[in-house]
Amino acid sequence: MNKDVLKLLDLSSDDIILILDTADRLKAERKSGKKHDFPPGKTLAMIFAKNSTRTRVSFEAGISQLGGHGIFLASSDSQLGRGEPIKDTARVLSRYCDCIMIRTFDQEEVEELAKYSSVPVINGLTDFEHPCQVLADLMTIREHRGRLGGLKACFIGDGNNVANSIIAGCLKCGMDVSMACPDGYWPDQMTLDFAKGVTGSKFVMTYQPEIAAAGADVVFTDVWASMGQEVESEKRQKAFQGYQVNDSLLALANPGCMVQHCLPAHRGEEITEKVFEEHAGEIFDEAENRLHVQKAIMYLLMKNS
Repeated sequence: MNKDVLKLLDLSSDDIILILDTADRLKAERKSGKKHDFPPGKTLAMIFAKNSTRTRVSFEAGISQLGGHGIFLASSDSQLGRGEPIKDTARVLSRYCDCIMIRTFDQEEVEELAKYSSVPVINGLTDFEHPCQVLADLMTIREHRGRLGGLKACFIGDGNNVANSIIAGCLKCGMDVSMACPDGYWPDQMTLDFAKGVTGSKFVMTYQPEIAAAGADVVFTDVWASMGQEVESEKRQKAFQGYQVNDSLLALANPGCMVQHCLPAHRGEEITEKVFEEHAGEIFDEAENRLHVQKAIMYLLMKNS
């Protein structure tokens, strides 16, 4: 693996499977009470420019379960909030900590942090990608279905960071991918260019949810207005009419189709209450698996550092 986990576009198929296999093992050890074989005393710096529930708690709990310690740094509480360059923060934190996780807006900020850091950097979320989330999705699908290759993943909604990561992660694991997004809300062009060059898996980009959902084994969705897009909420409500995951859409998918949602969910908007609750077991398995895949990433990046 590389020194850092910045986006799924950077990871090879073997890297992803290694993370998933490690996550499976760590999850089993956690459930059985077996101690993880991880050097004690490792320190994780956690930089948050965006608010969080799952990212903060899962990383902080994860490093603790590995026998280390997490340090929470909100931008407003650090010199980053007063204009310190990210490259200077990287060089300072590298001398204090064994790994840095950052949840922020710009992918370029994460890339610069990694460039100047001498310790591993993990992307906890940017506007471009959400790699940890989709690794948890892949872990959950594999748990429920026993495989990834040959399955069809479908995403309905905004072509955002989660959509970008689904394209990269699912295609690299041998899944077919179909996306339905309104005009003007398609995934990033870099990700679409990657998808065009993939062989062995099918990729379909469409405006029509019915086409995307046909024959799907797992349907993904996300909120229509992500964090920082609240001012666009009314505009997005109009643009995304018809892009709801509901019974009629799932009737087009394969029998037993899974549903995944990265949370928090806006019931009645991107997904109905009925569909959400019928698939709550899968959705909260997905949320739990954030903990296990992030532990796996930290384990692989820090075990020998």
